[in-house]
Amino acid sequence: MRKALIKNQSGYNEICFEIPQEGLTAEERKSHLEAFKSYIDVQKAHCLGYQVNQQMDYKEDMEHFLNCHLNNVGDPFVDSNYSLSSKQMEKAVLNYYARLWNAKVPHDPQDIESFWGYVLSMGSTEGNFYGLWNARDYLAGRKLVADELQKKLRDTNYLHPKHIVDKPHAYTPIAFFSQDTHYSIIKAMRVLSISTFSEVGHAVYPGQNPLDPSGNWLKTKDVPSMDGNTGPGSIDVDKLAILVEFFTEKNYPIIICCNYGSTFKGAYDDVEEIQNKLMPIFEKYGLVNRDVHYHDLDEEGNEIVKVDTRNGYWIHVDGALGASYMPFVEMAYNKKLIGHKGPNFDFRLPIVNSIVMSGHKWPGSPCPCGIFMTKVKYQLSPPSDPEYIASPDSTFAGSRNGFSPVIMWNYLAKHSYEIQMQRALYCEELSKYAEDQLSILKNYHPETELFIGRTPLALTVRFRKPIKPIIDKYSLSCESLKVDGNVRHYAHIYIMPSTRKEIIDQLVDDLKEREAFKDCGDKILFVNKINYGEILIK
Repeated sequence: MRKALIKNQSGYNEICFEIPQEGLTAEERKSHLEAFKSYIDVQKAHCLGYQVNQQMDYKEDMEHFLNCHLNNVGDPFVDSNYSLSSKQMEKAVLNYYARLWNAKVPHDPQDIESFWGYVLSMGSTEGNFYGLWNARDYLAGRKLVADELQKKLRDTNYLHPKHIVDKPHAYTPIAFFSQDTHYSIIKAMRVLSISTFSEVGHAVYPGQNPLDPSGNWLKTKDVPSMDGNTGPGSIDVDKLAILVEFFTEKNYPIIICCNYGSTFKGAYDDVEEIQNKLMPIFEKYGLVNRDVHYHDLDEEGNEIVKVDTRNGYWIHVDGALGASYMPFVEMAYNKKLIGHKGPNFDFRLPIVNSIVMSGHKWPGSPCPCGIFMTKVKYQLSPPSDPEYIASPDSTFAGSRNGFSPVIMWNYLAKHSYEIQMQRALYCEELSKYAEDQLSILKNYHPETELFIGRTPLALTVRFRKPIKPIIDKYSLSCESLKVDGNVRHYAHIYIMPSTRKEIIDQLVDDLKEREAFKDCGDKILFVNKINYGEILIK
């Protein structure tokens, strides 16, 4: 039988988590849970590598709801026959973020400029999937909610536009994203069969890559980031514009995925600069307010042509951390409490079509959650309107977690703009402290290049990957990047509201050790000096 060996600062406890047919006794179950609790408490106290806020106090307020099945099935703005939902709280949370992101509030299904969105059951990965699905079908000319409101098209799902002989690619969107983009974007492209610019370039326009002297598309699979792998991680807007113009000239509609707080470097793509650079290109090649023609039938069955007007581009902002954090940095900047703010990214910019964020990152949640938001005029017409639930199936999931909206509502109700602004200032200050303390390590490892770096306003600091005991103790996230033909192995830490200066000092003390950055494989060095938690499976 498999046994879990749980190690933490109190030593080793060997426990079998496998469940026999007869189950476990109350005493056995309690013992197992206590051991696991001990392990989690140790790891939580040292967690530095991921953008997850561990500062939570939900137990007293949320305890009652753990014995209920809350399910927000269907559209958040249409009540379902399943009444054990938290849709009223969900709508309040959506209104909160719509105001924060300068969208038109409240949601009004008759007002195509107002916002629409929902609380995700997963994190921003689900929001990225939904946003790209929405982008793909919008650009392919599929039916929208706005088409029904304005009675442009008949009440059928997924109408296909009329093929344009001299523009064969007019409804075949292709996607652009930077080399620092989260892996969920690439996964979504594969699932949704959305081609990337490098795939189309390699297959259809071999040898014509405008960014490469030899025209090789394989050298530019993603849009380059500023200054490559050693740079801040934000997209190189000038190179993006060159690539976009290459394809817009050939009538392809365009999907661009922007990062607002990229996963490893915490970079903020300048969405406003992207708008300024790309809008003239979109206008030049007819992707602004382009006419989409459909074959349709009138009430007598006669064929007619109907026209829908929509843009030939979609700008999606993956703001997993930044979209919920940076608005409070901007508030502090406006009050002259901090000298910098991030670039604009939200619905103030006409070019923005959709935004996502993760609720378990900046607010903090015991389970993954988040927000997807767009406008009514971009909203897909649901593939089905099931009588079974009496609410349109307009979200990515069927059943949706109704617990997360309660968690998010509770956090927002407890934490005013002022409190969150102060938390943002605290995190910025502590991030600078962490950067300074990690820089001191150069004195302890003079012959080792430590690769220490921090993107401006980012809550993450990156440095050379240390040995495994340190990675395990602090749950460090790691990534390998190629620089000048050589592979650099990085780790990074994220400063969240739950992070304390003492844990930064502990990490730095561990990294001062002589063997801290040795490439030692599975060998564990100075293990007696590093107390950490791990689960080993026998």
